[in-house]
Amino acid sequence: MRLWLNRTSEISLREQLITQVTLGILCRELKAGERLPSTRELARRFGIHANTASAAYRELEREGWVEFRHGSGVYVRASRPGVASSPEMAVDQLIGELAAKARKLGASQEQVRERLRRWLAAAPPARWLVIEPDNELRRIVMHEMGQSLALPVDGCAPGDCSRPGAIDGTIAVVLPSKAAAVRRILPPGTELTVLEVHPVAPELLAHLQRYRPDRSGDLVGIASRWSEFQRIAKTMLIAAGLAPESLLVRDATSAGWKRGLDATVGVVCDAMTALELPKGVHVLRFSLLDETALAQLRNREQQLAGVGVA
Repeated sequence: MRLWLNRTSEISLREQLITQVTLGILCRELKAGERLPSTRELARRFGIHANTASAAYRELEREGWVEFRHGSGVYVRASRPGVASSPEMAVDQLIGELAAKARKLGASQEQVRERLRRWLAAAPPARWLVIEPDNELRRIVMHEMGQSLALPVDGCAPGDCSRPGAIDGTIAVVLPSKAAAVRRILPPGTELTVLEVHPVAPELLAHLQRYRPDRSGDLVGIASRWSEFQRIAKTMLIAAGLAPESLLVRDATSAGWKRGLDATVGVVCDAMTALELPKGVHVLRFSLLDETALAQLRNREQQLAGVGVA
């Protein structure tokens, strides 16, 4: 089997070696019992440090692909791992099986690569991708979408969008305030869906007015992992007439954040935090995405399903 390394790739040399050897075994270019090049051979051939090759071989040994024979070298194991230990390995196994079957049909590697490229380009998106720099806000949006949509929902920061393959097979979505910045970093022609959100300040104020305590001494809780949610909720409650000392603000990322919430008349929170509140607490749940926005996303999924069937 011919090995090659790309020094300009974002993928480490170690990972390149691991992937190539794994795929070589899966598509049977590397046979059971076949001896692999020594770490010194790899270091000399590719001009890399021997420790890099050694680390790759050790990882392959841990995953069950190769074995070290004392005084002899590194060999492909007689039996391959029976169960994929990760989603990545499961995909590698499928690719290896595809390559082996294509070879039996007489297809060249170039033909397989070209057909895969065309298929991936034509295939409908398989997941949603929330592009948002704030980790906690991204998690909340992903949670709300995941509760209403059929396709899986992933997320990433804007800076991660430029990584190879990061947006392949996705429908990218973004909040209105970040849309212009995200469009500048995405490849030209990339579909970007701007989410419609509740206008947080006025909507939250109207929402809270219904639960305003009759007595100034009543305690109202605010809980969220998103710091901006905490700030907005506190501002709106004070604007509604509540005294700052009657507000119990909890950062749900901190230890012991639930302490004291059972003494409140209600807790204003986001959709994710609502699931974590103690039993018996009156939940004042606020969603970022309204039903109209979610309905539009579901309609997009139905359109994609129609394309897939055709």
